[in-house]
Amino acid sequence: MALKTTPEAPLPVGEVSRLIGGWIDRLGAVWVEGQITQLSRRPGAGVVFLTLRDPSYDISVSVTCYRQVFDAVADVVGEGARVLVLAKPEWYAPRGQLSLRAAEIRPVGVGELLARLEQLKKALAAEGLFAPERKKRLPFLPQLIGLVCGRASAAERDVLENARHRWPAVRFEVRNVPVQGVHAVPQVVQAVRELDAIEDVDVIIVARGGGSVEDLLPFSDEQLVRAVAGCRTPVVSAIGHEPDTPLLDLVADLRASTPTDAAKKVVPDVGEELARVRMLRDRARRCAHALLDREERGLAHALARPAMEDPHRMVDERADHVASLAERGRRTLGHLLDRADSELAHTHARVVALSPAATLKRGYAVLQRADGHVVRDPREVSSGEALRARVADGEFKVKVGE
Repeated sequence: MALKTTPEAPLPVGEVSRLIGGWIDRLGAVWVEGQITQLSRRPGAGVVFLTLRDPSYDISVSVTCYRQVFDAVADVVGEGARVLVLAKPEWYAPRGQLSLRAAEIRPVGVGELLARLEQLKKALAAEGLFAPERKKRLPFLPQLIGLVCGRASAAERDVLENARHRWPAVRFEVRNVPVQGVHAVPQVVQAVRELDAIEDVDVIIVARGGGSVEDLLPFSDEQLVRAVAGCRTPVVSAIGHEPDTPLLDLVADLRASTPTDAAKKVVPDVGEELARVRMLRDRARRCAHALLDREERGLAHALARPAMEDPHRMVDERADHVASLAERGRRTLGHLLDRADSELAHTHARVVALSPAATLKRGYAVLQRADGHVVRDPREVSSGEALRARVADGEFKVKVGE
């Protein structure tokens, strides 16, 4: 029940602490999972002090247990170990401090961790975070590379040295963070997000030089996987551990087997690119020369043809033929004209022979009435009618008698 207080009637600190302790005492025991970050076993002391931390978040809680509880797992549990603790919350009123009183401690085995990772892997895959179509292409020549790695680590040295050996002008924005332990996940996530927020960063490499399954657990954390999935910048996973695949390898846009391999995949080799440029340039030169040679041969072949060597040769060869045809045409035309002339003369003679004028020259006359009609029958004229008589050399008038 909420307490009713006023500025005139406040609660003393001791009363508040007592009330909080009463509420916490009513809580039952719970199973808690975390990673041991601090372990204090004082000689002769009957109580062991632990600090249990959530690897994914910056949250920790104090744990106390009797020595006999801890001694049962002392051989397999130490700082950095992941454990399950059955504990009851306790409130230490004088200091206002919350802690857990452990009644049982169990180490989390590798098999159990792998089973949980497999369940998480299936859940994230069902959301599509590992889908190939979500992968982003890496730029051919990144100008600025973001690198997340351990401080002064072999992974950092391998990436920087190999990348600068391949392309001396490449630049890096490095974030040194813990790559194992309880502080790894939040700091790696923060580093990835910081680099993703920098506009000039073209690609981000998350590198670590291998390790045991427990050491690589931060790179299978759900928070880190979702952070990488939400990046606008392509992310390369370079966790050098071949037997096991952390979930970061699946969500990253490119997986490299080692940090050295990441440098080779992200940064092109200047020597190889220059050799490729030279090869392409030589190939282009050869293609151009081959094209020119082929065209020159074609032009030479065309110029070697008789029609191109002596353009008038064809005309000269056809000139005699044309002259022969012209002469033949003239002869044929002459024959036709002669024959036509002969036929015309013959026809003219026939026309002349059959013409009325020739008849008149033989002494005949043609009688015509006044209206011009030729008289063919005596019954056509009447006595005393005036007629016109046409003879070979002219005409005269005649009159019909009785």
